[in-house]
Order: sequence, then C-alpha cells, then structure tokens
Amino acid sequence: MPLRRVLIANRGEIALRIVRAAKSLGLETVLAASAADRDSLAAREADRVVTLGPAPARASYLDANLVVHAARSTGCDALHPGYGFLSERAVLARLCEEHGIVFVGPSSDAIEKVGDKLAARRLANVAGVATTPGSQQLATVEEAVAAAEQIGFPVLIKASAGGGGRGMVIAHDAASLRDDFARAAAEAKEAFGDGALFLERYVERARHVEVQVMGLGDGRVLHFGERDCSMQRRYQKMIEEAPAAALPAPTRRRLHEAAVALLASIGYRNAGTVELLYDIDRDDFYFMEVNARIQVEHPVSEMICGVDLIRLQLEIAGGAPPRFAQDDIVQHGHAIEARILAENPQRGFLPSPGRIVRWRPPQGEGVRLDSAIEEGSVVSPYYDSMIAKLIVHAADRRRAVARLRDALEAFEVDGVATNIALLRAIVGHADFIDNRLDTRWLENVFLPHHGQQGG
Repeated sequence: MPLRRVLIANRGEIALRIVRAAKSLGLETVLAASAADRDSLAAREADRVVTLGPAPARASYLDANLVVHAARSTGCDALHPGYGFLSERAVLARLCEEHGIVFVGPSSDAIEKVGDKLAARRLANVAGVATTPGSQQLATVEEAVAAAEQIGFPVLIKASAGGGGRGMVIAHDAASLRDDFARAAAEAKEAFGDGALFLERYVERARHVEVQVMGLGDGRVLHFGERDCSMQRRYQKMIEEAPAAALPAPTRRRLHEAAVALLASIGYRNAGTVELLYDIDRDDFYFMEVNARIQVEHPVSEMICGVDLIRLQLEIAGGAPPRFAQDDIVQHGHAIEARILAENPQRGFLPSPGRIVRWRPPQGEGVRLDSAIEEGSVVSPYYDSMIAKLIVHAADRRRAVARLRDALEAFEVDGVATNIALLRAIVGHADFIDNRLDTRWLENVFLPHHGQQGG
C-alpha cells in the first residue's frame, strides 16, 4: 500500500534527510521532536511538528509508546526511526505492527533475531558466515576466565544486548579480565538494560569493514558495497570510507556474499549493515554484528553507488517494486566521511554545547555536508555531540583524501569547540594518506604522539 504521511522520530541531520527524502516522494511529513528541537531546521521543513516531551531523550525520543501515539494521533501511516534512539528496538517495530503503522525498517522479528549479539552469531554460523572464536553468555567472572583460557588471550569482553563500544573491554590476561568483568557488566546494564556479557578472541591487527544491504522482504537482498570504518576512538567511528580500498578483490566478493546470505536467510526487509572484522595478517574476516537500521555513515555508500538510501527505504516500506537489481548497482570512485563533533579533543574530548556563532562549511565539486546546523543553532547538551558529516567523493582514494583535506581546511566554526583541527591532522598523516591503518591506529599510534589519550 503506498504511503501517504510519515512520522520522523528523530532529530538533527538524519531527521532533516528523512523529511527531504519523504517530500521528494510526495509524502506528508510529521516531525516528532523534543521541546529542545521544536525550532530546528528539520522542524521548519516538516509539514507538521508534534512535541514528544522535554529535552532528555528518555522523556521523548526513547519512549516507544509516546512515539507511536504521536504517529497515530497525527494520522501517519508510516514511521521512520532514523538511527540511534529506538531505531533498533523491537518494541517500537512491534507497536507499529500492532497499530497498523508501517515501520520503515526491518520487522520486529528480524530485529530480535539480529539484535542480540549471541543470537546473531548463531544465525551467522547457520548461514555459513565465520565468527571469531568466542563464548556463550557468561554468568560469572570465573566462567569468563575459564572461557578465555580456552579461547586464548587477549579477549574482548562484549555486551550481548548492544553496541557502540558500551560494555566493551580488552582483557590481556586473567587478572585484567577479573578486574574489568564487573565494570563491563555494569556499563552494559546501564546502556542497554541488560548486563549479559560474552567473550570473543581479540584480533590484534584488524580493520572494521561493513556491508550496506537493503532487503526486499521476499528473500532477496541487495548490497551497496562495503565501507572501511577502522578510524575509531573507544570503538566510536570518526572517519569512514567506501569502498574498503585495502581489501583484495576475492576477499571483497566473499564479504558481499556472506552479508547477503546472512540476511537473506531471515527474509530481511529494508536497510541493514553487516559488520565484520577483517584480519589483516590472515586476509580473512569474521562476523561481528548486524545493525538493523540505516547507519550514520551510509552517505559514503550513497556517493559511490549513486543511490539515495533513505528514499529507497521509504519506497520499500511503501511496497514499491524495486527499481533495480544487483547488477544495476555500479560503484564509482571513492568517498570518505568525517564526523564533525562539538567536542574538545584537548580536554579529553569533552562535549562542547553552546550556540554556533560562525558556520562556514566548505563547498565545491565532490563535497557534501549532511547537517541541520546553521549560524545561531544551539548545540544541546542532551544529545550526541555530532553536528555534521562532511563527505567527499573523487575518482580514487588518493584524490578523495586530498579533497577531504582541503574541505577540512576551509571549514570554519566558532562558538563551540570542535574536532576539526584533529581531523585535519589525522587526514594529513602519512599513515592515513597511504592507508596503513587498523582499528587501534588512532589510539595507539596517532593520539599518544599528539598529546592526547585514546583511552
């Protein structure tokens, strides 16, 4: 059934992207915003705005019943959750299903199947996708030590119910595992409401590679290539690229096939990302997790494939027949995204809320900015510190790096501290230019030599 009116249950640049994509399809848009976001750029462009509640996310964006009530009370027949907040919570998708609202994302059943990391690992094994040696759910630290001795140190302590680095700790020996286990469990409990942990073997030299997919809901799954997201601090991505230029071609093909096979096995619908760990020394990869939503870094996939993934999400949700097959998705050039954060790297990456008094983003060929910021905008202390995504595209990686370096040099922001100077230094480093990177490069190589701590 074609969609008519969509509720956008998010904020910032992703809310603005969804509003614009929906309008390009002739859909009416309703923004569900907190009181702090009533005057945002997304709110001004939406056809209607409803206030969910006060600024704290738990009283607005994280209240599934409130969000669905907003959709029902405004006559919306669809709901797009964006990323973050409730986007990967099966409870929101299930409430939409119960009330006849189209959830612009996977089914609640699919979210549950891939949302728990241990369950997703089992699903990957059934689909023939390799996983890193690891444990089942662990109840006590003694179980963890016994499991680690079988797996072999170092190991990674991981939260079963969530991601984003919360509850994730490297343990190099039994003593550090004993010290960190309870802390990781407490952090996971606070972040996800579930303190369950498990262990995985820690790969010393790895790249974080992920495949962008779009399930059609009938067993067919399209992929839009892979991204390299190895530039991370505390497991939080800072710079993402597409394609993953360091991968050998045969490995790249196997990566795509594995991601498609995994999600096709459950009849996956709409956007998703299969995250994998690439072992540099072994030229092999292991399944990590599935993100059952659109991701922050999806623009680099859009740039190399020439497809608006947000618009495609809405088309699939509305039951439109697919406009292309896998062979029609052709990749061109190289794209890089840098996350612009209102944080102060010189003060331990402390958030820097406040009013933007100067906003002069770069422009030009091959330069794109995804942001809901303008001069006079207020960066709220209540939400994530990302204020923009700077994306560049060029014919190859070398030219894309040069274009990103020039764009960062031209970017002017005053009123709040940002990480732009840090990004300039990273992009100008010889290791980055030559693509000699792994997931620990930023914390182990770059930050210690620039007077900053990665941990």
